[in-house]
Amino acid sequence: MTRPQLDENLSAESFRAYYWLKEELVNFCREVGINSSGGKRDIADRILNYLETGKIITKPKPRKAKTVSRFDWKQEKLTIDTIVTDNYKNTENVRAFFQQEIGKQFKFNAPFMNWMKVNQGKTLGDAIVEWRRIAKLKRNKNHQTEIAPQFEYNRYTRDFHAHNPNLSAKDARHCWKIKRSMPGSNQYEDSDLLFLTDG
Repeated sequence: MTRPQLDENLSAESFRAYYWLKEELVNFCREVGINSSGGKRDIADRILNYLETGKIITKPKPRKAKTVSRFDWKQEKLTIDTIVTDNYKNTENVRAFFQQEIGKQFKFNAPFMNWMKVNQGKTLGDAIVEWRRIAKLKRNKNHQTEIAPQFEYNRYTRDFHAHNPNLSAKDARHCWKIKRSMPGSNQYEDSDLLFLTDG
């Protein structure tokens, strides 16, 4: 089955059924005049709305919350009682503090930085506890970090290798390429191994 063309004649149902590269979504938005900024999911939602209604919704960007704190994360003396403020930044001063408290193994990582962003009002002492919790999870061989839903290829290949540790990355890519060209779910299924016998 040939994947349909992404154009104004495509039905919303067909759009939902197939996998689209972000580049394809952005190109379509530019042709039609839809805002192409943001993540893949946001762009896909705008296109879906357009295909369903024929209308381009233009929403004003939400105003960024004004920072109140003037705490200087570059120079202030930091302690375990220092409060995480709304203007928190990952600075060398912060890195030095965490390395002093945790050790040279301290590194900023995505889960920890995300925690810092959403935990205003907590202390750097709380942050140390959280960093150690994340580090412990990472050392656990059975722990898997969450892959955001928009990273379908990454999710697919991780599941492919979990079910087929003896198969190669090339095999995973081959199956993914066929899977994404078909309508329906882009999640790995054991029946996808049939793609390897199709040449």
